[in-house]
Amino acid sequence: MPAQSAAPGYFSDDSMIRRVMRKRAVGLTYGQRALVIGAVHPLLYVGTAENTNHRTTPYTRLALTGRLFEAVSLGTKAEADRAIAFTRKRHAPVEGALPEHAGEHHPAGTRYSARDPKLMFMTMAFTFDSAEVMHDLLVRKLTRGEREGLYQDYVRWAELFGMPREAAPSTYAAFRRDYDAYLASDELFLTEEAKLVGSYLMGQRVANPLPTPFQQAFGGFALLVQGSLPPRIRTMYDLRWGIREEVAYRGLAQAIRTAHIAPPLVPSPLRRTLAGPSHPMYRLLTRREQQLVSSGRPSMPGVDPLPRAARVS
Repeated sequence: MPAQSAAPGYFSDDSMIRRVMRKRAVGLTYGQRALVIGAVHPLLYVGTAENTNHRTTPYTRLALTGRLFEAVSLGTKAEADRAIAFTRKRHAPVEGALPEHAGEHHPAGTRYSARDPKLMFMTMAFTFDSAEVMHDLLVRKLTRGEREGLYQDYVRWAELFGMPREAAPSTYAAFRRDYDAYLASDELFLTEEAKLVGSYLMGQRVANPLPTPFQQAFGGFALLVQGSLPPRIRTMYDLRWGIREEVAYRGLAQAIRTAHIAPPLVPSPLRRTLAGPSHPMYRLLTRREQQLVSSGRPSMPGVDPLPRAARVS
């Protein structure tokens, strides 16, 4: 997370984006959820996988993305400007075509570009929706006015990264109508590789177990991400979800909400998890990924670490 500073940022301290993203429970879960749901958009997933190390080290990419996103929402203008410049430089060469069929709406050869306003908006949509959902689930329900404020902040946030303002609906109500219609449409498609990567991010495929305390914490947050997904998305990932999982999910979510409302009523280990920053857990996960890659082992068995261009050259 960006260092605390008295210097102003692009968002005021009382802005909704700062009020929501300063909640550690949101910071530890929204990114995973956004990537897992975003993987059902073939152009976004393939564009990322073909142009980054997403295949080899998904958590490293998640941690970097989180730092960049938080620099803009929580940091000073100087920190935000550095993050924006870095992102634009990385995105400049990101363009190509789908190498394989990805559903009726995305045949092989469909072009993608990081500069496509529609893809910029979808990136914002998955991110905003996940921040909103996880705050409702783990902190408290937002009011109507707070939802509108949070949405408008995220539109501004996306504009800073280069999205044209007209690419996003003008109000939260319009966004929610359009976004929910998208999630119910036949445009969604999950490639086999995207399913493997998403399952890994949700703790379903662990190549190198973490120390017990971290594994327990990571397992809890993975459960929250899984439970927060629309049922259709869980089905696409073939996630087993029954009464046992639902009860565990609801119990953990309630405990975290209680920790925000009445901290003395919850166990101290949970309070410490929520009070601590998110980067130590991600640092540990990325270190494990880097160790596996350095030793010549894949972090996710079954996923080819090379971009398709390199695989066929």
